[in-house]
Formats: sequence, C-alpha cells, structure tokens
Amino acid sequence: MRIRAWGTLFALAVAIGTSGCSQTIHTAKDDDSDDLLFGYNKSTVAKKNTKIQKAQGSQGGRKQAATQRQTYAAVNEVSESGMPRLSSNELLLIADRIFKNESGGDPDKLVHWNDGENFASMGLGHFTWYPAGRAARFGNTFPDLLGHLQSNGVQLPVWVQQARYQGAPWRTKAELMQAKHTGQVRELQDLLYQTRLLQAAYIVERTRRAMPKLVNAAPAHSRARVAQNLNAIANTPGGWYVLVDYVNFKGEGLNTSGGYKGQNWGLLQVLEDMQPSQPGQQSLHLFADAANRVLARRVRNSPPARNEARWLAGWSNRINTYRYPNV
Repeated sequence: MRIRAWGTLFALAVAIGTSGCSQTIHTAKDDDSDDLLFGYNKSTVAKKNTKIQKAQGSQGGRKQAATQRQTYAAVNEVSESGMPRLSSNELLLIADRIFKNESGGDPDKLVHWNDGENFASMGLGHFTWYPAGRAARFGNTFPDLLGHLQSNGVQLPVWVQQARYQGAPWRTKAELMQAKHTGQVRELQDLLYQTRLLQAAYIVERTRRAMPKLVNAAPAHSRARVAQNLNAIANTPGGWYVLVDYVNFKGEGLNTSGGYKGQNWGLLQVLEDMQPSQPGQQSLHLFADAANRVLARRVRNSPPARNEARWLAGWSNRINTYRYPNV
C-alpha cells in the first residue's frame, strides 16, 4: 500500500466538497429529504479527532499555480450536507482500494480501454471518455474530472484541454493501444498517477452529493428503506468505501432513462433491493448480497450480443470486498 508516498500529495486533496461535481450531480442541497437521510445521531461518526498536517504539494514535478494548505478535524467535522467528512487516512485507503479495483494497482492501466466497451477508461476510477459523436450511454465522466483537476491547480497538457471538449482522441481500443507508446499518452498517464488523491476526493464528493437525491428519487413506498439502509452503511466502519466504490463502479442509479428494460443497477437500486438494516457488519453483507442480485438482473436484461455474463464473476469479486472492507 502506498500510503506514505501519497501523503505528500494530500495537500492537493483539499477538504472534500470544494470544487468539481459529476455531470449528473448538482450542488443544490435537497433539504426535503434531510430528515430521512440525516436523522441518525451524528456523534456515532465522531470516532476520531484526526488532523491533517499542513503540506505543500506539486503535480508531476511541475510547480502549480498556488500552494494549497489545509488543516481540519476530519472525521468529527460534519459537512454542510450533514454527512461526516473523511480523515486523511480513510481517503488514502479508499483511493488505494479503488486503484486496485479498477486497475489492479497498475499505473499503465490509468489510460485504458476495456474489451467489449466503446469508450476509453481513464484515471483512478476508470472514468468514461467517449470519442466525439458517440452516444455516451454510461455517462461521459472524464471531462468533468479534468475540470475538477484544473480547478484545484493542476496544469493539463494543451492537447488534453482541447480533447476535453472534443472527445477522446482514439476511436477504438487498437488506436489507444498504439498511442500508448507516444510521449503524449505517457504524459497523461503520469499526470493521472500523480493526482490520485484529488481523483479520490472527487469520487467521494460525487457520492456525498448524491445521497439526498437517492432518497428523493426512490419510490414513495421504498423511500424510508433507502434512507435507513443508506444511513446503516454510512455509519458502519468501512461503509464509506462501500458507498463510494459502488457509485464509481456502477453509478448512482438516478438516470431514469438508463438501464436495460427500464431497470437500472446503480446505488439507488441496490439500496431498494437490500433488506432493511441497522449499522453494523451485517449491513455490509446485506448490501453485498443486494448488489450481486441487482447486477445479476442487469446481465439477464442485457442484450445477448453483449455477453455481459463474462463480467459477472469479476463484478462479484469486487462486491465481496464490501463484506470486510478494512478501510
């Protein structure tokens, strides 16, 4: 685990919630769901008083526009949305685990194209990047991440800034594999390796902002269950990793036009399918069980030509890390 090496980068992962949000998550707070979502005793999450030392960071050997210094009490500080913040150690562990889940911890796979997909997978969370003109069925999340990096002082290569608005410069996996030998792609790969903590903070903030929306979007008959299960996971040790990783893995589930046969497979659908639970180890098992069921349903609903069953074993292996996260 690379926690010591990543510690020097933490100054760039400023207090989660500063800038950057996903394309499907907005910054407005949904106050009408707060009583359901944030009704738990906030003291249950105030378990530590970890503080982050002031640090001065740089990206890929370049001096950034400004030094970002930050000292704050992490876990027992509560954000404006009502959800607890993460300590530096928790963020480091989540970043490391997501890096392993998506890329096997291999820096070469930070610029990647998975078999059977029609988009590139970029960065710590394998954010989707579609070529120009191609329908972004699963969301085009990498351009928004680039905006988050820029807003936090990261200098993007000129060609990346241009491609951010034009679309991925490779139309097939073969094109990308050939381009990986060029200096341009190596430059991008190095930048994505150096900004892992900023990317992790971005993923956490995406999940944080989704939480009230998950309750609002749930059907009336299951709204209380969604809120209860969300609170159960959020208040269980390691639960933040579970929520953050699943949102990065399969999305929030808020897109009503997404999914197959009218059925989506995001975090909302897992919380709906999950048996009602209270905080504790059992809630993690119930979440993993529900996630496996939801993804098995996705495979059943998927077009046979996609042969999505080939991915199910790998998906299940990832979901089973939620049972004993050690994060």
